[in-house]
Amino acid sequence: MTDPAREPIVIGIGGNIGTHDEILERFIAARLALSALVDVRSASLYRTAPVGPSQPPFLNTALRLRLPDAEPRELIATLLEIERLLGRDRDREERWGPRPIDLDILVWGARVIRTPELEVPHPRLVERRFALAPLADLLPDGEVPGHGPIAALLERVRDQPIEHLSSTW
Repeated sequence: MTDPAREPIVIGIGGNIGTHDEILERFIAARLALSALVDVRSASLYRTAPVGPSQPPFLNTALRLRLPDAEPRELIATLLEIERLLGRDRDREERWGPRPIDLDILVWGARVIRTPELEVPHPRLVERRFALAPLADLLPDGEVPGHGPIAALLERVRDQPIEHLSSTW
């Protein structure tokens, strides 16, 4: 049986408000805020077309965390607070519109979580190459619970454009 404290948690990160450097600064600030809690590993940095209304391209990446004794409600509250501190106002933004930063729990080991505040795996993860590519960087042999191997899921969305920018950031 897997120890829940050792299950990898992968947080997807995206943003498209500001210059490349401004967005990257917010990503680094989020990584630093999370690394103060626990060891963090970063995926590559990608540029992708937006989903939703006309807007600038997004930068996307992901972080792998291992949080002993983590509770989903506490983690989502932490992520929302980091977003707020980095300039996101969820109450004023358009659904799937531009945003300075977006932090989503993509997977939490083999867990399936369904609460009013949180769905894990992320409900649209398997449809989005911009989320699956960084996830594959961090969990190359991993699976999305209920959906299968990440590599196979990534193959299904290979027609979605994505630009690899850097392996380190």
